Amino acid sequence: MVDSQKNLIPLLKISGSHFEAGRQLGAATADTLRRPVTPPVGCTWDDMRRLAQPYLEMTQAVIPWLHREMEGIAAGSGLDVLDLYARATEEIWDAPPPAAGGERGGCSDFAAGPPATFDGGIWLAHNNDLGPEARERVVAVEWQVEDQPRLFTLGVGPFISIGYNAAGLALTGNELSPNDDKIGVPRLLLVRDILAQRTAQAALTAAARPERASSYNQLISHADGTIVNFEGAATDYELIYAQDGWTVHTNHYCSTKMAAYERDPAETRGSCLRYERARALMETRSGPVTPDMLKTFLSDHAHAPDSLCRHGGETETVFWAIIDLMHGAIEYGRGQPCASTPQYFRFD
Repeated sequence: MVDSQKNLIPLLKISGSHFEAGRQLGAATADTLRRPVTPPVGCTWDDMRRLAQPYLEMTQAVIPWLHREMEGIAAGSGLDVLDLYARATEEIWDAPPPAAGGERGGCSDFAAGPPATFDGGIWLAHNNDLGPEARERVVAVEWQVEDQPRLFTLGVGPFISIGYNAAGLALTGNELSPNDDKIGVPRLLLVRDILAQRTAQAALTAAARPERASSYNQLISHADGTIVNFEGAATDYELIYAQDGWTVHTNHYCSTKMAAYERDPAETRGSCLRYERARALMETRSGPVTPDMLKTFLSDHAHAPDSLCRHGGETETVFWAIIDLMHGAIEYGRGQPCASTPQYFRFD
């Protein structure tokens, strides 16, 4: 069934100083941020605030402008800034945090560039899998913030899942479950710093900050031709570059070095199935990578319910995107790519 107009992802436009942009974003996503939150078993909300305090202090010290945005989001939504950090700091939650939609995330990514693409461009494709209740809280945001390149992001409420900027940098990627989390800048916030950069090297430097609390697989791409997975944990990382012009990734550590950081290897079966299917689709493709081909791959249902396009259950695909990085354009939609209305954005 095709989505009706009311089910399109809303596009927010924010601008100004970091605080002012944050305030606008917080006001627009206040309903999401003010939803009731249940702390993990054995914890009170005061416990979560105490746990979040050192992460707030680290972020304020290391990336002051990012903390100012968080203060703005808090002001706009009517939350105390420490409550906002408690919601955003995945590292303090034994169970999936409210910022992640209440379920462990799962994402599937394709990235391709020359010589694999039909036009010599950089093309990225991403499915974002969360709890079904997150589907209606996905928003698109166009950022125009002081001293930084224009930015387009998709995520739940004010928090970023993927994005790209007008300098030709994109960040997609995948949740991982490392076993070495520590106090630092929360990984959910670190993505904002990565997307503020203008070059691939600067983005990798931001991803590798020693003050990070943890990491995702940060799939960093640039219009200069760079495509690289920053497969990270709190204390280590491995760079996995595209081979033959392409790469895929899901939600487990792929490198031998980083496998030692997998928190629970027994929980990676579904991710492995999606990864192997994604690789097989790329290895056996009929020709150069095109956007239509990527849309077909994102819509693949092999190995359901552990498929690239996921339906039902505790985790499902809540949004998808295909980025044409060379032209600053994106096609995206709410829900599964096999059955949603596409939306479009392009930097002027």
